[in-house]
Amino acid sequence: MDLGLKRKRALILASSKGLGKAVARQLVIEGAEVILSSRNADHLKETAEELNQLSEEAVTYFPADVSKKDDLDALTDFTRLHFGALDILVNNAGGPPSGDFLSMADEDWQRAFELNLLSYVRMIRSAVPLMEKSGGGRIINIASSSIKKPIDGLVLSNTFRLGIVGLTKTLAGELAGKNILINTLAPGRIATDRVAQLDRQKSERTGVAIQDVRTQSEAEIPLGRYGRPEEFARVAAFLASDVCSYITGESLLIDGGLVRSI
Repeated sequence: MDLGLKRKRALILASSKGLGKAVARQLVIEGAEVILSSRNADHLKETAEELNQLSEEAVTYFPADVSKKDDLDALTDFTRLHFGALDILVNNAGGPPSGDFLSMADEDWQRAFELNLLSYVRMIRSAVPLMEKSGGGRIINIASSSIKKPIDGLVLSNTFRLGIVGLTKTLAGELAGKNILINTLAPGRIATDRVAQLDRQKSERTGVAIQDVRTQSEAEIPLGRYGRPEEFARVAAFLASDVCSYITGESLLIDGGLVRSI
């Protein structure tokens, strides 16, 4: 199926590795032009060189810390100069620190808010005028399966990921008249560095060997394994595409059946 992504212009945040990189790779395979962004310029350069082997000169990058307004303003300016307009925005950010409620100070809450919710607000606000120049667009807000079932020890993530859902649902109505579709994509246990880090932390906290932690986690998933980043990315590519023309304001889990809620 042709997703209609050829020469579409996409900006993907937190895309030098992990799920963001996987989404960028899939969009490049489908023929899109991509701007990568993350804090680490060296990682961005390496990822851009790797993806440009799939489609020469389709990928460029701009370093930015999504928790800093000045960085996001500079990223928006770069996008405007490089593309002129925008078709696809993929909001993404690293997860906040793990820990329970009483271990978190005001500073922890503020940093998590700026990283995991306010960054999405700022980027959507900047992207909408660029999408209007294209006659519409697609916004994908990457969250977590915790939007359906809170994850123990991740109170910051549980709180602000749900804020993304409220933002998405509200903006679906506000942006529909501009032909901008917006959805939340919620990964479960996908085999990324973030999930490996959480497994290590659980191993250290419980004294259970890390391989046993993963085995126990996989046993909770009906499909019996962690997801692969490319499996997540293919769904993101659909939501970013012209084929996705009548879905907006929704939250879609990519979790192998882990969350049993209706």
